[in-house]
Amino acid sequence: MGYNGSVNQTASYTVSAMHCGHCERAVKEEVSTVAGVSDVAVDLQTKVVTVTGSAFDDAAVRAAIEEAGYEAA
Repeated sequence: MGYNGSVNQTASYTVSAMHCGHCERAVKEEVSTVAGVSDVAVDLQTKVVTVTGSAFDDAAVRAAIEEAGYEAA
């Protein structure tokens, strides 16, 4: 059994303007298109977006959140 070198990373972003299911869907759809992202979890109660994947770019994730119409803190 060999190690394949793929290491998942996780990052969390506070997106305070999210408040409904539409917000959640918009952010998930945009962020999931970023290269290297394998999962996007949105918690509307805490306003936190958690992104998991391998070698995704933080700036690209932030840009995707902005493309959805929100600002990541």
